[in-house]
Amino acid sequence: MADTMQFDLVSPERRVASGLVRAVQIPAAEGDLTAMPNHAPLITTLRPGILTVEGESGTEQYVVTGGFAEIGETCTVLAERALPRGEVTQEAYEALVDEAHAAYERTRETFKNEPGPVDDAAKLLSDMVAVGTHIGLSPKQPSL
Repeated sequence: MADTMQFDLVSPERRVASGLVRAVQIPAAEGDLTAMPNHAPLITTLRPGILTVEGESGTEQYVVTGGFAEIGETCTVLAERALPRGEVTQEAYEALVDEAHAAYERTRETFKNEPGPVDDAAKLLSDMVAVGTHIGLSPKQPSL
């Protein structure tokens, strides 16, 4: 159909989703965007957030922690980690925040006098914390 495009969501562990979709809302690093059929070709990085897919069988959401999206005639998302919204329990969410916090601490230790990388790591941690609020879980508040 002309009003759909092929969509694939892949993480290192598995193919998370694949099929024909009408739209994909992507948490891109430079701001949220919606990919639809006939979208201009684009490659973008992802930030932690909610990826929403509008397909023929309804709307599905996935929590992604980073990666890349390639949009053209198809939409392919290569995520560092991707979980269907239904699989994200409070414990799983807290583990994702803990990983982001550990990465922030490593970055802060490695780049002591370089605010750029530390600010970027703090932003990624903040985005991961915000995911909990967006999906209805208790947000975990690590100290920065």
